[in-house]
Amino acid sequence: MNCFSAAEAVANFVGTAKKKAGLDTWKMLLLGVLAGMFIALGGVSSGAASHSVADAGLAKALSGVLFPGGLAMVVLMGAELFTGNCLIFIGVLDGAVSAGQMVKNWVFVYLGNFIGSLIVAAGCAFFGQMNLGGGAFGAACIKTAAAKCALPFGNAVVLGFFCNLAVCFAVLAASEAKDVAGKILGVFFPIAFFVICGFEHCVANMYYIPAGLFAMQVPAYAAKAAELGVNTDALTWGNFFTANLLPVTIGNILGGLFVAFAMWTAYRPVKK
Repeated sequence: MNCFSAAEAVANFVGTAKKKAGLDTWKMLLLGVLAGMFIALGGVSSGAASHSVADAGLAKALSGVLFPGGLAMVVLMGAELFTGNCLIFIGVLDGAVSAGQMVKNWVFVYLGNFIGSLIVAAGCAFFGQMNLGGGAFGAACIKTAAAKCALPFGNAVVLGFFCNLAVCFAVLAASEAKDVAGKILGVFFPIAFFVICGFEHCVANMYYIPAGLFAMQVPAYAAKAAELGVNTDALTWGNFFTANLLPVTIGNILGGLFVAFAMWTAYRPVKK
């Protein structure tokens, strides 16, 4: 067969979890930066392609086709993504990884993801990439960021939970494949689903919301957003951290732990 079974993938991921937890701290951080950049580039490309599409469903579908490329790059390049690394819990359940090792990985990878996402967001906002459509792309980034910051706390947690169900199943599906095409296909559908459904991903939001905040500092983009009637009252750094990033991260962790627990319980590797 050209792929592993679900049971084999779970057993294999115990070793993957151990390897991820054992990375040097600097490598966790560096590979986290790369993953943050990959996910952000997925956000840039999907936003650039869909920002001028009037039909909401079509715009989401177009974004759903392009955004998965970010996670595909994470998987193929061996980068470290916080949301996918919630699956390290499989290693904890199996006794191969300690809870402390898992949390250490999460902390440094999360920080690296944040740095990588900020680099892309700032580069796009301050160096002209958002000039598409006479600044309409910049205004669209502001609109997206403002909407995310205005989400009720509970909604953000639940949307984050569902998002990481998709992300973790994508990671496991990719790990079942034995070739590059299979890994990309394994990633594609779950990630397309979460993008089209509008679920919330903390690392993607590390790009989307700072991109909007940075765009607000560019007069042409801010003016275009005002012209389009975008309400930016909720778009602040404080709301980014407390009203979006915190609840979405909580939801992502809960979703990832649920997938890890469910899959390990169903396909628990037999100790020899």
